Amino acid sequence: MTEPLRIALIDDEELIRSGFAAIIGAEPDLEVCAQGADGVDALNIARSGRVDVLLMDVRMPRVDGIEATERITAELAERPKILVVTTFDNDDYVWQALRAGADGFLLKRTKIEDLLAAVRLVARTDAVLFPESIRRLAAATAKRSEAHPGIADLSEREREVLQLAAKGMSNTEIAERLYLGRETVKTHLSSVYTKLGVRDRTQAVIAAYDSGLV
Repeated sequence: MTEPLRIALIDDEELIRSGFAAIIGAEPDLEVCAQGADGVDALNIARSGRVDVLLMDVRMPRVDGIEATERITAELAERPKILVVTTFDNDDYVWQALRAGADGFLLKRTKIEDLLAAVRLVARTDAVLFPESIRRLAAATAKRSEAHPGIADLSEREREVLQLAAKGMSNTEIAERLYLGRETVKTHLSSVYTKLGVRDRTQAVIAAYDSGLV
């Protein structure tokens, strides 16, 4: 039997943590393994190596979710996935969180089934998860003047794959859209990372927005 995914809840509001814990803890394939009230707690929990997904608020005392995400990404080669929870879908912190290395975004008003699906998606796939409203924000706030020089080196197919990844599609979804095999999609993405000089999907997505591909 597959071990349940280990989820940590980071939010300075105990009521929010309790609500998420009740929802997530009721699922047989999910387990709330830790809770914290700020980014300092998030860092300590991430360093423990015993968590798969950090479900983290943005605005918190001491160390906020943006700084915590940035520090976890920079410090840990093997790190948990980070799902940033925001109150509003027009929150300017969202783009900062993406740049810091967040793997996905979730609105606090999200339906229960969508919350659970989001946790499973970021844990088990390479997709960068963010709602369409947040993608519009990313497009509006991207620094188009900072077009990544490596974009010009991408083949037409690599551009297509990157554009779809930037829209939140998983490798499987991209493969189905472009009538390619999953391994072919992975190969294209690896080439994209190399040409752009980035370490992961999130950084490639940022480059796509900054360069106006999305």
